[in-house]
Amino acid sequence: MTPLETCIAALRSGPTEAIFEAVEKGMAEVVGHKLFTLLYVAPNGKRVKRMYSNMPKEYPVGGYKEIKETAWHKQILGQKKPWVGYDRKDIQWAFFDHELIVSLGCESAMNIPVLYNGKLLGTMNLLDAAGHYKETDPAKCEPFAALLVGPFLDAIAADPG
Repeated sequence: MTPLETCIAALRSGPTEAIFEAVEKGMAEVVGHKLFTLLYVAPNGKRVKRMYSNMPKEYPVGGYKEIKETAWHKQILGQKKPWVGYDRKDIQWAFFDHELIVSLGCESAMNIPVLYNGKLLGTMNLLDAAGHYKETDPAKCEPFAALLVGPFLDAIAADPG
């Protein structure tokens, strides 16, 4: 089976954690990553919450992060467009926790919006070594992000605030 077919099979059978793991594995095969996380936008639109992480010690599931009005957030959350960071300078520009990210050997990143009916539900986030990602990589990831719509809608619906 292709990575996408494996993800579709997980989507059909569940549970949600198996879907997340299948998408993570698919992304590892398609574009690669060291760090993989999924964050949804809370119903109030002012916070995001991590719902999956392949490095739970460094980036645990749960807890909210306030959305700050930065140029990075305007592109991802406002314009609903993928973002690719190619090197350490891009990581420093985009992320307040850039020192932790770099300490994990990650100096490039991709943030892929999870969209449904024109609404941003959250992001799929991949990080790897410097120069790892290319401008053409987001298009390879978007079909996988589309498979996350259901689980993201479930998480948002269950969010108390």
